[in-house]
Parts: sequence; structure tokens; C-alpha cells
Amino acid sequence: MSISTFAVAGATGRLGRHVVDVLTERGRQVVPMSRATGVDVITGEGLAEALTGVDVIIDVASWHASDEQAATEFFRTATRNLHEAGQKAGVGQIVIASIIGMDKATAGFGVAQQVHEEANLSGPLPARILRAAQFHEFVGQLLDWQQGDVAYIPNWPSQLVAARTVAEALVDLATDPDAPAQPAPGTPIPEIAGPRKEIMAEAARLLGARRGIQVVGVDGADLPDAEYAAGGGLLPGPHAKLAGPTFQEWLDTQP
Repeated sequence: MSISTFAVAGATGRLGRHVVDVLTERGRQVVPMSRATGVDVITGEGLAEALTGVDVIIDVASWHASDEQAATEFFRTATRNLHEAGQKAGVGQIVIASIIGMDKATAGFGVAQQVHEEANLSGPLPARILRAAQFHEFVGQLLDWQQGDVAYIPNWPSQLVAARTVAEALVDLATDPDAPAQPAPGTPIPEIAGPRKEIMAEAARLLGARRGIQVVGVDGADLPDAEYAAGGGLLPGPHAKLAGPTFQEWLDTQP
């Protein structure tokens, strides 16, 4: 039996590097795709060559800013290019990472994620989607964005999850021969989240103590869909797979 070949879009990113590691550890052939490897999912440069002989695309390329219009254009363009090049190369399916709760967003990055999911489900390649909770690593990103000695972080509940845990679940989905090629109507989209509910500001306080940053919890009312997020909109559904480590356990392993 031949080993399936997987192309990973966004292979050097926060999630992508873990996806590459998991595939490699499991003996799969991997084609890492990023600008660093000469592949650009927006311009299409190097895409056709990279997808030659590939069976499955795992798309974890992301836009690292919250601007709705820019993020939407990124996902729309990248998805179109991956599907078109993948179809020409004979790729069998595409598997993407999305975010829990974004299907009900009304503004900001969540709307861009909706476009991402819809573009994949309506594209020529069969698409599987995995929605994940916010990464443990996202907490550090929140602190980085504020660039000061005091950080104001929303008191929003989330079931924070390690990027490595998400990568393992994503590879499980991509390699599961029994998973449907497309979500059946009325069937919940698979979700992966951490083992327990955590408050973003409290997690940030743990990390901030290491960095010498004071964290102040706020309601985040000036952020898109603040009321929805504060009310538990980012928490997983009852069908979600839950897996550790907790944020504290993960933090204890970080240098």
C-alpha cells in the first residue's frame, strides 16, 4: 500500500510546523508549502509544482491580523488557488483548520473564517473542516500585540488548546478513511478543544507574570462580537473532542 503524500499550506506557521511534525512522525510523505519553500498560495507561485503527486492538501495558512476585509480576501484567494491547482494536479481532498464559534460571527476575523469555510465547501475538491478553540500560543500573541508593560485582555471564556494537539486531530481527520468527504447536511463540523474552560485574561496573567507584564481583565466591549464571545460563544459544542494539556501544564513545558 502506497503512503499518501500530504502538502501542508502554511507549513512554517504556528500550527503548520506541528502538522508537518505529526505527519513526519507517522511516516507520511510531506510537501511543506510556504513562501520560505518557494510556494505562495496568494500569487500561486510554485503551487503547481508543489502539488504534483500530492493526495491530500492540509491548509493551515492564515492571515495574522484582524482586519475583516484583508483577511477575507486572503482566505478567498488562497482557497481558490489551492482548489484550482489541486484539481489540476489530481489531489483527492483538502482539509482545513477553522475556529470554534466563528460560524456565528457578525464582524471581524470571524466573518473571514466563514468565507474560508464556505469557499472550501463550494470548491471543486472535497473538503473536510476541523474547528479548533483558541491556541495556548494565542495568549502570547495577545500580549505581543499590546507592546507594553500593561496588557488589557478580555475576560472571555475559551477552552484553550495546544497547537500540537490541534495538529494531531487535523492529521487524524485527514488520514481517516471513514470520515465523510464533505460534512453531511445537519451534521456538526468536528471540533477540537482543551480539557477545561479557561478565561483568556487569567491565562494571560500566568504568562504575563513570566514576562513582567501586568494583565488587566476587561470586557472587550470594543471588539467584534464581544457580547457573543463573553457569553461563551467561543466554547466547544457537546460533540467536540477534548484533549490536554491545560494552559498551565503547557506553560510549564515552555522555556
